[in-house]
Amino acid sequence: MSVKKSSSPPALRPLPNLIFLSRWLQVPLYLGLIVAQLVYVVHFWVELVDLVGAAFGNQAAMDHVTKAVGHVGDTGGLTETTIMLVVLGLIDVVMISNLLIMVIVGGYETFVSRMNLEEHPDQPEWLSHVNASVLKVKLGTAIIGISSIHLLKTFINAEAYSEKALIAQTSIHIAFLLSAMAIAACDRIMPKPPVSNDTDAH
Repeated sequence: MSVKKSSSPPALRPLPNLIFLSRWLQVPLYLGLIVAQLVYVVHFWVELVDLVGAAFGNQAAMDHVTKAVGHVGDTGGLTETTIMLVVLGLIDVVMISNLLIMVIVGGYETFVSRMNLEEHPDQPEWLSHVNASVLKVKLGTAIIGISSIHLLKTFINAEAYSEKALIAQTSIHIAFLLSAMAIAACDRIMPKPPVSNDTDAH
């Protein structure tokens, strides 16, 4: 029976060690994204408070909601279309916030340092098998979802946009969709690393 020896990581030469340590320069970037996440939280609640205020007849809140969604229809009161546009805007904020979390957590885990969340009950399911390729595919699909919300908002309020703007937004959405499909196809055809089976020899 062979005994497996626990080996410590080999020491790196000064230059490779410096290059490897440079990955920690990304930490301020991820901290900045956390601040951006906080800004989105504040923005979400400001829009939600304005929507509730407009529903109860607050004219100042109604003016802000109408200006925010750019709805060119009836501005005499809170219409179903206006509510729909505001709610889609809130959903848009949530989806962008999810995208930020994916970039912060997945990017840090992939490019900076392991978080060792295997035993944590709140570990995201996708984080257990995340790598650079998986992260790109997930980011691509998240961007498509955000683009879909923007396109739906545009179609609901189509009278506020020119035909050229509608065609441009639709073309951009299709470009996002094709790009995500291409990334997923490339990830599928790329060779996967072999799975190692560590077994003790008896």
